[in-house]
Amino acid sequence: MSTLARAAPRPGRVMGLGAFLVLGAVAMLAAVAGAVMLGEISVTAEEVSQTLANRLFGFDMAVDPIREGIIWHYRLSRAAVAVCAGASLAICGVVLQALLRNPLAEPYLLGISAGASTGAVTVIVLMLGAGALTVSAGAFAGAALAFGFVAILAFGSGGGTDRIILAGIAGSQLFNAATSFIITSSATAEQTRGIMFWLLGSLGGVRWPDVGLLLPVMLLGLAFCLYRARALDAFAFGEDAAASLGVDVTRVRFELFALTALLTASVVSIVGAVGFVGLVIPHATRFLVGPSHGRLILASAVAGGVFLVAADVLSRLVLPGQVLPIGVITALFGAPAFALILWRSRRSG
Repeated sequence: MSTLARAAPRPGRVMGLGAFLVLGAVAMLAAVAGAVMLGEISVTAEEVSQTLANRLFGFDMAVDPIREGIIWHYRLSRAAVAVCAGASLAICGVVLQALLRNPLAEPYLLGISAGASTGAVTVIVLMLGAGALTVSAGAFAGAALAFGFVAILAFGSGGGTDRIILAGIAGSQLFNAATSFIITSSATAEQTRGIMFWLLGSLGGVRWPDVGLLLPVMLLGLAFCLYRARALDAFAFGEDAAASLGVDVTRVRFELFALTALLTASVVSIVGAVGFVGLVIPHATRFLVGPSHGRLILASAVAGGVFLVAADVLSRLVLPGQVLPIGVITALFGAPAFALILWRSRRSG
């Protein structure tokens, strides 16, 4: 029996999916409200409601143009990107933990994040184009290259889950080294400072067009993973068990790995590398709603969105007058959780 199956909560401790989604919706509204209202310049609930009425329903309520711009163009778009990014990373974590049967698996395990970072940094430093779309294209190209490298290395050496993990580690080191080389050899001091901040995760420059990129990819990933939920349930007991239940192991595994690459690349291209979301959130939601992937995927998407919005709020409030990289906040919460998961998996092993 897999570590994930042994660690699953007993039925008496499982919350109903409907109750979880209701609580998640309330938490999401509270987190987004905090993200919109809190910051260096505080805005009132009345100003937020008036701005939404003007923008969404065509009203002409009197709102200060500067505050309306802060609410709509800066904070609300930032919160929307955080929701999409957090949900995408959490979905990736659920998928990888099931496919690899490894409770420590997360989206950056396969080197996809490192490859996406290399592609984006190459575009930024070498100025191959302008605008977020070009950086996104570079990130997707880098993620695809990293995914191809890891797939060839893993399946060429046997294709077991341990080989995939080792290939992912090798890919991460290779592409991280390539990123460092590009920055060191070609970036100016100003570019280096901006890139290093971005690599730690930043929502500072996101706008509504970024939501237009992330939202469809996230919804596609969510829908496809829900479609493959029964196959993921089977994978939790091993590839042989999945095959005996009629799952096309090779095809499903390739599809889900490719989907993980797409989701991770889309997030990295917009907000940089944000760690621990895909590691911590699936475990927290698995404890609450149980191991069934039909429930776990949807619950993790909601929880991941709430978590990243809350982390973004903290990143703006911890140090007055400064904004911390969001990856720093997720690491401060994720590292202790990682240690706890590692300890529990050791004791149950």
